[in-house]
Amino acid sequence: MKETKIQWHSAFVSAMGLDFTADRDDLIFEKEYNLNTKPLEIDLLVIKKEASVQIASEIGKLFKGHNIMEYKSPEDHLNIDTFYKTLAYACLYKSYGKAVDAVKAEDITISILREAKPIELFRYLEGHGCKVTKAYGGIYYVEGKTWFPTQVVVTGELNRDVHMWLKGLSGNLEKADIQKMMEARNHMTEKADRELADSVLEVSISANRRIVEELIGDESMYEALMEIMEPKLRIRDEKVRIKEVVSALRDFGHKDEEIKPAIIKKYHLSEEEAEEYLQNV
Repeated sequence: MKETKIQWHSAFVSAMGLDFTADRDDLIFEKEYNLNTKPLEIDLLVIKKEASVQIASEIGKLFKGHNIMEYKSPEDHLNIDTFYKTLAYACLYKSYGKAVDAVKAEDITISILREAKPIELFRYLEGHGCKVTKAYGGIYYVEGKTWFPTQVVVTGELNRDVHMWLKGLSGNLEKADIQKMMEARNHMTEKADRELADSVLEVSISANRRIVEELIGDESMYEALMEIMEPKLRIRDEKVRIKEVVSALRDFGHKDEEIKPAIIKKYHLSEEEAEEYLQNV
């Protein structure tokens, strides 16, 4: 069976929402902000509602009015080309304002996040006239030929207590890490916070399957684990069921043009979803 791709970027957006819990009312989060055509997409655009707002999170200390965030999963590379691509995103974002110079260049920042420290990137930048300084634990400011205030956030070096949810975007967690996140999630009183936490935990659990077996044996954690995973399992079961129906109808000689409207009606699918099932069975 093909392994399900881990949705790192979606969980990153949720983790940032939790990291900025104290500041969320003062910020606007635009995930997968579309610059122009589909491939030109900012992972997360964070806009201050008021310029004077001071951000509590260390990651937000650099922030100005418009803050472009590029997240690289543990499976992605972070090299000089990634750096320039993010710089290009910032340039395009500035140029696509509703009027000439509507977004000031000095009001834009860049943040690039990845679990491992990009040693080769830092070496390249320092060899080409830039200065890389450690501002906080895991947070490096890049000064020089960057056009915009820029930071690289090494999530693997962040303080575990302060940035628990960003630290959770890793395939190298320990049982205690997931337990701590689950306990924090269980103490959340706001529905929105729980939904963000569940998004991160789904990815953390998927990326650390060995820990799940241990947690299932822990009665105190089992109930919370099932509450988080049940909706995902229910969706997976429905997908399996629809695929089985499509396969059976084909075995009985029905053509795809007959099957498509039938599954759209029965399972309330969109045209695109139905077409995807037909192509993947």
